[in-house]
Amino acid sequence: MNPEVRRKAAVWLVLVFVLGAATGGVFGYALAHRTYAASRPAMQSDEQRRAQKVSEMTREIGLDANQARQIAAIIAQAQSEGRAVREKSEAEMDAVRQKARGQMRTLLTPEQVPKFEDYVSRLDAQRKKQKEMLGH
Repeated sequence: MNPEVRRKAAVWLVLVFVLGAATGGVFGYALAHRTYAASRPAMQSDEQRRAQKVSEMTREIGLDANQARQIAAIIAQAQSEGRAVREKSEAEMDAVRQKARGQMRTLLTPEQVPKFEDYVSRLDAQRKKQKEMLGH
C-alpha cells in the first residue's frame, strides 16, 4: 500500500472511531437520563402517601380493616400537624430573613440597593421553586 492510501485509511479509521464514540456517548447519556428519570418516585399527595403507608403496614403487620382505618386517621392528623409546624417555622424563618435584609439595606449605598433587591428576589424565586419541587 502506498503512503497516500495508508494516510487516507488512517484518517477514515480515526473519523469512524470518533463518530462512533460520539454516537455512543449521546445514546448512553440519553439512556442513563431516561433510566434515572424513570427511577425517581413521582410526587405523591398526602392522601396517596397515607394510603401507601397504611397498605404497607396492613401487609407487613396484618392490620384488620378497623385498625387500618384508625391508623389512617392518626397518620392524617400527624400530616396535618406536621404541615402546621412547617408553615409556622417557615413564617418565623421569613421574619428572621426580612429583619436581616432590612439591616443589610442600611449598609448599602443607593446604587447598591437595586442590585441587592434583584439578588434577594432571585434567592426568593429559587427558594419558591425548591419548595414547589418538594411539594410543600
